[in-house]
Amino acid sequence: MPMHAFAPKQISIPRSALRSISRCISRSSLALVAVTLVAGLAGCTATPPPKAPPPAKTLPFQFARANLAPASGTLVSGSLRIIAQADGVYLTGEIGGLGRGRTHAIHIHERGDCSAADGSSAGGHFNPAGVAHGRAGGGAHHAGDMDNLVANEAGVARVDMHVRGVTLGGGGPTDIIRRAIVVHAGPDDYSSQPAGNSGARIACGVIEVDLR
Repeated sequence: MPMHAFAPKQISIPRSALRSISRCISRSSLALVAVTLVAGLAGCTATPPPKAPPPAKTLPFQFARANLAPASGTLVSGSLRIIAQADGVYLTGEIGGLGRGRTHAIHIHERGDCSAADGSSAGGHFNPAGVAHGRAGGGAHHAGDMDNLVANEAGVARVDMHVRGVTLGGGGPTDIIRRAIVVHAGPDDYSSQPAGNSGARIACGVIEVDLR
């Protein structure tokens, strides 16, 4: 049988029918686009906005310094370098203008403000744990408690001490940056509350970061 006997017949579709089919396809395409846009907008609305990054923390520092100026009408002054260590800080330096051979208390105080003539603007001892005053290394004590200084015959005390449990920077409760170091007229008895009965404040210096 000849092959042309199986050729498909051509079907003639009226133009009006083609226009109807075209309109139906256009409507379907628009409907599909609209559904897609609505779904996309709904997805955007449901997604929560990104959270703001947390504020950057102050990094710990390796060195700080406190320059002590006279208070309460004295001539006491000095400079201390403070070095961060694994379990606290190390203080080194000299304080002059003290009584010859006299013993003087020295503490870290809670506020870095030495503006008052008597040093009272530095507040009380640095005591983030809220415990009783005592002697460092000998039971309960303030974080700012330190051993007494002893001046030589020239009225100069060499500072060489380790203060445990405090930090330089970081912004935590034990951070001593922008606190103050205060020297007192008398010795700390390590027991009287709230400050060891150590007398007037005779020198004060704010603890500042030392980037040198």
